[in-house]
Amino acid sequence: MIELLILCLASFGAGALNAVAGGGTFLTFPALVWTGIPTVSANATATLVVLPGYIASAWAFRHNIRQQGSLALRSVIIISVFAGLLGALLLIQTSDQAFSGIVPWLLLISTVLFAIGPAFTRYLSRRGVAPAGPIISAVALICVSIYGGYFNGGLGIILLATFGLLGFTDLHAMNGLKNVLSAILSLTSAIAFILAGLIVWKVAIPMALAATAGGYFGAYTSRRIKNTNILRWFVVFVGAVMTVLFFAG
Repeated sequence: MIELLILCLASFGAGALNAVAGGGTFLTFPALVWTGIPTVSANATATLVVLPGYIASAWAFRHNIRQQGSLALRSVIIISVFAGLLGALLLIQTSDQAFSGIVPWLLLISTVLFAIGPAFTRYLSRRGVAPAGPIISAVALICVSIYGGYFNGGLGIILLATFGLLGFTDLHAMNGLKNVLSAILSLTSAIAFILAGLIVWKVAIPMALAATAGGYFGAYTSRRIKNTNILRWFVVFVGAVMTVLFFAG
């Protein structure tokens, strides 16, 4: 019961963080591994767990979602579905031993990107870098979606940074689309993981309920938070600690 309570608290926090700043998987994935679940199943279960939270957050932002950049919204969604499925299939083919060796590097990369993403986007904006065209935009989305299908950690902020490079400017619209694509990537991956038998259902359902509550809570309160840097650096701190622990372990 104590382990389940910790997993549900981590899921609530993950749902709230994903809605506001991203990085919720930095809480759920290590928590699942801590309970003894193998890394591949932990990653698959963590992906399913955050899905309802993404959906709840996307619903809360539904009025802000609109097309920006050089790609039509339909094209963005189609690219995300197929590239996310490819990432999920890559994970299914990865052994627990191999994934355990890859995880610390994925955590390191996603933590660094999470930390520098907003500053890098602002730097490009100040330098007058033109928004990417359709081909570059599609390639960038394919890469991010494959990553999201394979490993959910840091996906939100990576999507936000990518949107900035693609010419998106409305932060609320970016947050809404981030949650929509995160939900699509998580759903696509989760279906593949379910069919592959990787989901640990006894913890997935209560964690998903907690993440849903956290996702709606985070989306509802996000517009009232004037300074999200505290949350962002908390996520960076958690990601850095988890990276060190996984390298040490």
